[in-house]
Amino acid sequence: VQLQASGGGLVRTGGSLSLSCAASGSIASINAMNWYRQASGKQRELVASITRGGITHYHDSVRGRFAISRDQTMSTLSLQMNNLKPEDTAVYYCNADDWGSAKHYWGPGTQVTVSS
Repeated sequence: VQLQASGGGLVRTGGSLSLSCAASGSIASINAMNWYRQASGKQRELVASITRGGITHYHDSVRGRFAISRDQTMSTLSLQMNNLKPEDTAVYYCNADDWGSAKHYWGPGTQVTVSS
């Protein structure tokens, strides 16, 4: 599975950005897709996830502000980010999980910077 994220950029506090991730390859094997982020000097953390069945999970810090979605084929993953805060500044990574083989696929990150 190959992943390519896009949509990062610079936005002011309170603004919005939308991230997208295009998946290709053996996407039929994907059971869940996730967005992670890693701020400078911090560990990578799970921001939001969605299963093939549509079950979502959010980090407490983004619940109510971010919305994750995917198409039915799991070929496109999106993250709508509203009311952005400076603490949302990080490199955001798209991730896909194949539970059957316990494989985790990562795409290159996209930078999101929120200015105060």
